[in-house]
Amino acid sequence: MLSITLNVNGISRKVDVEATTTLLDVLRDRLGLLGTKKRCEAGDCGACTVILDGRAVASCLILAVEADGRKVLTVESLSNASGELSPLQKAFIDKGAVQCGFCTPGMLMSAKALLDRNPHPTEDEIREAIAGNLCRCTGYAKIVEAIMEVSRRG
Repeated sequence: MLSITLNVNGISRKVDVEATTTLLDVLRDRLGLLGTKKRCEAGDCGACTVILDGRAVASCLILAVEADGRKVLTVESLSNASGELSPLQKAFIDKGAVQCGFCTPGMLMSAKALLDRNPHPTEDEIREAIAGNLCRCTGYAKIVEAIMEVSRRG
């Protein structure tokens, strides 16, 4: 067992992990953050996307020990303490970019990482940023519209 410390959504969390435990498993199974979805476990679908030190990553491909001492943001970080949704979450709802909801947390986190580094991306930049996230319901147009809406509001 290895002892690591993660800064998750602004809170320092100490956990003991095996060397092979993924960040995804720590977030879901040890910290109870179920918004990060577990699906392909091969980095292909994007459902487990979190932001690690400002960069969108597939948490199923990151070993928990690799995140030791680093800043992790999950979808739970988007709403405030009273549960009010972020402008990005509201835009996804308003534009109909949420259907089955399975890809939504990963899409939101990929979009947040993009908007944090580039508040006014082009449509092509948005499409590139979410390219690692698979969605079988919306066809991506509504997701792109939602992200564009947030970038326009600035």
